[in-house]
Amino acid sequence: MNPEDVSPALLMALVQSPIAVWLFWTLHGIRRELDRRIESGDLRNGDRLSRTRDDLAEFKLEVARTYVPLSLIREMDRRVTEQLARIESKIDGVGR
Repeated sequence: MNPEDVSPALLMALVQSPIAVWLFWTLHGIRRELDRRIESGDLRNGDRLSRTRDDLAEFKLEVARTYVPLSLIREMDRRVTEQLARIESKIDGVGR
């Protein structure tokens, strides 16, 4: 086969084929890398979200411990106890 017998279209196809394969392989590699990064990003975001939830739970617990002063809790306990004692004495009076 003479080089003069090769059509320009065939010559272009022979040149373009390896370029097309290389381009496909590069795009495929980029896609795999992006998928990997997205997956690892999801794991990192999940990690951050978990830590944020834990921090929020700790903060809520601390607020619950320190929000109401102990003296107020004792005063409320005393008042509830007195009220229950009054109710108990009324019930005892009705039962007689």
